[in-house]
Order: sequence, then structure tokens, then C-alpha cells
Amino acid sequence: MRLSIICCTWNSAKYLPESIRSVLSQDYSDIEYVFVDGGSTDGTLDQIAAIPQPVKLLRNIRGGISRAMNAGIEIATGDVIAHLHSDDYYVHHKVLSSVVKAFEESGAKWLFGRCLSDVGGKRISENYVVPRYDYRRLLKGNFIPHPATFIRRDLFQRAGLFDESIKYAMDYDLWLRLAKISPPLQINEHLAVFRWHAGSLTASNRLASLRDDFSVRLRHARRDPWSLAYHWAHYLVRRQRLVRQLSNSRSQS
Repeated sequence: MRLSIICCTWNSAKYLPESIRSVLSQDYSDIEYVFVDGGSTDGTLDQIAAIPQPVKLLRNIRGGISRAMNAGIEIATGDVIAHLHSDDYYVHHKVLSSVVKAFEESGAKWLFGRCLSDVGGKRISENYVVPRYDYRRLLKGNFIPHPATFIRRDLFQRAGLFDESIKYAMDYDLWLRLAKISPPLQINEHLAVFRWHAGSLTASNRLASLRDDFSVRLRHARRDPWSLAYHWAHYLVRRQRLVRQLSNSRSQS
């Protein structure tokens, strides 16, 4: 089984070395490493060129992160595709071998594990009980972490790629489309680390991200009044909570 690991970059020199090390240190060797760069000028391309093995590189891919991820998928040849962006990295050197074993033993079309957060160099676990996968639970909120998700290429061919009109919740929209075709295998272990910093897309505008998430949910929800009322109420409660949280953060800074 060949794995295609796609890394989207743009002026990523500060964090990219750790991401690259986490891929090159894997004990599973059948890896196709794909880079999609948005026009870096800070040394990112030099770091990619210094990788001591063949990689694929697409340069000057414009149009946002969804376009970049899709461009990587379009040239990937692996049986399984994953996105590990330049800020993020795998937890340990056996992540990919454990993923391959899970695919082979389960026959799943896609799978996801857990994701730690890197905040200022400190790894932090989720502060909530991760629910067991169920489509209805997923429709209530996205609990599938993108860096810890692996998808068979033929499932992409059936479900389609990322919706390039969505700025923040493009992964959530894809998960819901994939899940309608085939349920994912859920692995109860941390596979990747998501780095939070001021430049993180989802951290940069949390209210807009929440709104995008809600729009995706409405797109996939049943159209009956009770279902729509539930999702509106759920969104308004979450928005009020986030506004209060952001307000408290500003007052403390």
C-alpha cells in the first residue's frame, strides 16, 4: 500500500523542518511526498529541495488552501492520501505503519485518529470526550481532525475533492460527503499534532470559521423544520459561547 502525503506550504520556513522530519522518520517506506507551494519567498523551497529523497513539487499554486489541497490530490498516485500541512507533524515514527495495518485489517475506505495541539511548543490533548463516530453526531459538529485523517484515493474519485468555494470548513464538508458513501474507521490514538499560532487559518478568524462550519451543516442537514431549528439553535449557542470566550481573552491581555 502506497501512501501519498501532501504538504501545502506558503512561507513556511519556520515550522516546515519539524513537519518534514516527522515524515522522513517514519518506519514505513512506501511514501510519495507531495508539496504544493503558493509562492514562498522565505526559504521554504530551499528546505524542500534539500530533502534527501525524491519528492513532487507544485509551485505557485494560487487560489486558497482548498485549491492547493486539490492540486496535490490530482497528482498523487498513492493508494491512500493524507494532508499534513507545513505547520503540523506526526506524533511518532510508527504512525504510517499503524495506519497501513489498520487499513489492511479493516478494509476501511478511510480512517481517522486523534490529534494533539501544539501551543507554544507544548503538546495538549483534547479537553473533551471524543464521541464515537456516528453520522448524526458528525452532523452536529466536526470531531474529525484533518492531519489525522487518511483516505483511499478511489473514495476521493467517488465523493469528489474539496469544495473550493468554502474557506474554512472545506474538510468538514468533505467528511460528510465521504461518510454518506462509506463510514470511517475510528482509531483511538493520537496520530498527528496540529500547531496553533497566530497564522493558523482556523485560529485567525474563529467567528468566520464557526459560521462556515454552520453553513456546511445546513447544506447536509435534513430540510424539515425541526432539524433546521435544532441546527440554528446549536449554532447560536456556540456563537454566544465563542463571543464570550473571545471577549474574556481580550480583557485579560
